[in-house]
Amino acid sequence: MKSRTVYLLFTDTGSYLSRLIHLYTQEPLNHVSIALDRELTEVYSFGRKQPNNPFIGGFVKEDISSPFLNQSRCEIYELEVTRKEYEYITSFIQHIEIDKEKYRYNFIGLIGVMMNVKITRQTAFFCSQFVATILQNVTSLPLTKDPYFTTPEDIRSASNLKLVYEGVLLQYKNIDSLSETEQPSLSYISNL
Repeated sequence: MKSRTVYLLFTDTGSYLSRLIHLYTQEPLNHVSIALDRELTEVYSFGRKQPNNPFIGGFVKEDISSPFLNQSRCEIYELEVTRKEYEYITSFIQHIEIDKEKYRYNFIGLIGVMMNVKITRQTAFFCSQFVATILQNVTSLPLTKDPYFTTPEDIRSASNLKLVYEGVLLQYKNIDSLSETEQPSLSYISNL
C-alpha cells in the first residue's frame, strides 16, 4: 500500500497565551498544527481566529505568511501515513471545516490537562487535542496519552516523526523554494 505524507508544524508565536502555556509546560514550542502539504498551504489547528484577540478561538486554517505566524520559531516534521489514514485525516478535517462555526477553542480543556481531569466537550479542542484526535488511529505514530491530555511536546517527541526544518517560519518558505541541490543542510538551518 502506497504511503502519503502529512506535516506537523510546532510553533512558538511569543503571544501572551503561548507564554502562559510555556510557564506550565516549560517546553519551547507550545502550538501544533497539521498540514496536508509540504508547502504548508493547507495548515489546520485550533487557535485564535483573530490575531489580536486570544479569547476568540476555534478551528482555523492557518496562514503561515501572516504577520502573526511568519516570525514564529518553529519545527516542521513529516509523518508517513497509509493512503487510508491520509483519507481519514482529510475527511476528519473537512468534516470540522464544514461546521467550523460550531467549534470553539477548548480553554477549559487546558485547565483539565493541568489538573489531570478529563473535560469532555463535543465541539471544542485545544491544538494538541485536535491533532492527537486526528492521529490517534495512525499506526505509525504511537501516541500514549488520551487526546484530552496530549500536549504538543507529547506529539513532537513521538517516534517516527522526521524533522525537516527548524528555524523561523518565514524562512521555511524561502528555503522550500530552493532546488534540491541548493538546499542548506539541516544543521545550517537549525543555526538560523
